[in-house]
Amino acid sequence: MIESRLPPLKALRAFEATARHLSVKHAAAELCVTPGAVSQMLKTLETELGTKLFHRVNRGILLTEAGQNYLPPIRNAFRQMAEATQRIAIAADTTLTVSVTPFFAATWLVPRLKRFQDAHPDIDLRVLASSALADFSRDGVDVAVRHGHGQYLGLRSYKVLVAEIVPVAAPSLVAERGMPESAGDLARWPQIHDAERKGWHLWFQTQGIEDIAAPRGPSFDDSNLLLKAILSGQGAGLLPAAMIEDELKEGRLTRLADTVLVDAFAYYLVYPEASHSRAKIAAFRSWILKEAAD
Repeated sequence: MIESRLPPLKALRAFEATARHLSVKHAAAELCVTPGAVSQMLKTLETELGTKLFHRVNRGILLTEAGQNYLPPIRNAFRQMAEATQRIAIAADTTLTVSVTPFFAATWLVPRLKRFQDAHPDIDLRVLASSALADFSRDGVDVAVRHGHGQYLGLRSYKVLVAEIVPVAAPSLVAERGMPESAGDLARWPQIHDAERKGWHLWFQTQGIEDIAAPRGPSFDDSNLLLKAILSGQGAGLLPAAMIEDELKEGRLTRLADTVLVDAFAYYLVYPEASHSRAKIAAFRSWILKEAAD
């Protein structure tokens, strides 16, 4: 089988545009190049094909018989490429990829998704359960929901939900240190932190305690790993109350203080500034904020 080599794409574009306008000047204007550049590309194409594609007559040009035969399949090829590109673009813009933490996905988002699909049947949702920070430029994620303080450089951020937070520890650690008599006692306990290391500081603020040393101890960007570290007795930790109902009931964790709402430490919807006006993102933003408000 003889392998055929295609002419340069730029030369084919120059041929199609020139044949359509029957003018090198108009083809050059359409392609945003000089007439001399178009003429050179046509000469390259004719040399590669070994035949003339245009007659030069009276300051104008006409297609040769070879040019007339060559034009329909070239024009059809460009039309097929344009249609294929449009189909890909349409498909990409109707699939919304949402990255959420596993806990938020299981307990809040997934049970409500049918209402979004009913309201927006033209948008296909793709939910990725991950605690890792989304890389919007590389991993194909359109929007993310993350638990934190909501300040992310270059990203739009909307507060979705403030979860009740409770400080907890393993019974073995409580047996070793005794139940704290006040919130201030927990400042002297070993602590386990969220990835941003701000949870404990914000919690102490709700207790009226400001003068706390810089956070020490391990930190985790996955709430399930943070939970496992707490269960193993490595330190006290802050977790959403709804996440640890079973552990508290079964005695695998001990509540160290009452639950509180830490307003600045919430679940946020985030996405790049450049994506703000995209219809599918606007639809999801409007829906999730309304769900949270309701």
